[in-house]
Amino acid sequence: MTFTTSVRRAMWGVLGAAAVATVPFASPQAADPIRIGVIYDFTGPFAAGGSQAAAIGTQIAIDLINEKGGVEGHKIEAITADAQSKAEVAINEATRLLDQEKVDLIMGVYSSAHCVPMAQKVDSQKKFMWANVCVASAVFKGKNLQYVFRGQVHSDQFGWASCTFLNENAEAKLGIKPSDLKVAIIHEDGPYGSGVASGNEENCKKYGMNVVLKEGYAATAPDLSSLVTKLRRARPDVILHTGYNPDITLFLRQAKEQGLKWLALIGHGAGYGQIDKLVATFGKDADFIYNVDPVAAQLLDPKTLAPGLGDLTAEMVKRYKAQTGAEQVPPHTSMGFNQAWIFFTDVLPRAIKTYGGYDPEALRKAALDTDIPVGGTIQGYGVKFNPPGHEMAGQNERSSPVVMQYVDGVTKIVWPSAIRTMDPVLPLPAGHAYAR
Repeated sequence: MTFTTSVRRAMWGVLGAAAVATVPFASPQAADPIRIGVIYDFTGPFAAGGSQAAAIGTQIAIDLINEKGGVEGHKIEAITADAQSKAEVAINEATRLLDQEKVDLIMGVYSSAHCVPMAQKVDSQKKFMWANVCVASAVFKGKNLQYVFRGQVHSDQFGWASCTFLNENAEAKLGIKPSDLKVAIIHEDGPYGSGVASGNEENCKKYGMNVVLKEGYAATAPDLSSLVTKLRRARPDVILHTGYNPDITLFLRQAKEQGLKWLALIGHGAGYGQIDKLVATFGKDADFIYNVDPVAAQLLDPKTLAPGLGDLTAEMVKRYKAQTGAEQVPPHTSMGFNQAWIFFTDVLPRAIKTYGGYDPEALRKAALDTDIPVGGTIQGYGVKFNPPGHEMAGQNERSSPVVMQYVDGVTKIVWPSAIRTMDPVLPLPAGHAYAR
């Protein structure tokens, strides 16, 4: 059985379990199931870039909620859809789920290129969407969406985090003043990569860094050798890269072939969040790569979180490893799980109890009432959504990413310093394949 097949069968297994509550022999007092359209990329290049991992995290949350009896007596019935790593398919699937399957809301969505148009379409129909993974600030910025919410971080924060990390460590670790640091920004040219790159450029320039190159490319590009050549000419100290899985692999291979060297490479989620795939492809060459992302929950000290969240994370990790056979649990699993858990344990119960149901208006009001303090989710950040009229209406104002570094196939937190689990290795040690 392929990994994709096992994921989809597991998701349909949830459907089968949830359907038990609706058969004729069920108790007459049993509440109707809440039907949720769950959209992820199970095939195509985005699948291995984190979408499958997020889907598994979401499925684990649904399993746990149903095992506990559902939400206010309602079991969760997940109707899964494969976006196939194609924007047009994602939009069509959202339409099918809402209009034909009559789901009560849309959840999931990995790619920002899918998320931006889908959010506008769902909102225009006054339907409800809960975004678990996509990070582009463009999903919300200036849109004044009413029925779309995201607890996840946004791409402007990614750009701020990597540049702030460099500003705090350039002189201490590299012996280079921030004003003398040469930075190159490369990115896939969709909403995700472009959004992070804009944040990189804005924030690094605020710190006075010298941005020697900023260039985008198509995530499906078959050759990035010309980009590598430009980087060799520009000789950046640090490369800030935002991409998915195939393009990151292509870049690293061609960079090695052409002898491109650097002091540090900082990735921004997506393909850089998949340590197991990086190590499987590049071995020791993947050591000391940085990744900016919402934290993988298992890396946090449970003592810094609300009581019980450490045990919840441990259960998520146990189930993910049992299902996949993987040793490493990527950040996207925490993203899929955490956002779903926030919705099922905070927003949905309030909608039912306080606002009389789970129609889009009840869910909207319940989400706007959410007030989870820092430390109140498995990923550490709190949740409070920006209100209507705000430039980023619907976005969680308390979200925050971290900077991680891979060492010997293990993920360590290196920023912010208050929660770091390792001092950052900067620059690359002598002898590394990419060390300048």
